[in-house]
Amino acid sequence: MAATTTIRLPPKLRARLSALARQTGRSAHSLIVEAVERHAAYEEQLRSLVREAFAADAEIEKSGEVYRAADVNAWMARLAVADSVARPKPWRK
Repeated sequence: MAATTTIRLPPKLRARLSALARQTGRSAHSLIVEAVERHAAYEEQLRSLVREAFAADAEIEKSGEVYRAADVNAWMARLAVADSVARPKPWRK
């Protein structure tokens, strides 16, 4: 069974939720649960992206391998039209 949590909503937000519930034929509870689920997923994804960014930054520091943006963009454009394309050479290693 799900745990019960009490939240205090400002009157204007409560009125908006009530109106949405009536308009959509859903309960205010279901709207709140969906909103919390979506925000939790958003926060989890954001934290995951930050972890990946820090890991990528650490890998760059470790390897010293860096590419010019123009070289990467040109490589991606060639990849879009060809099956096998040589990778760009690192700008700094």
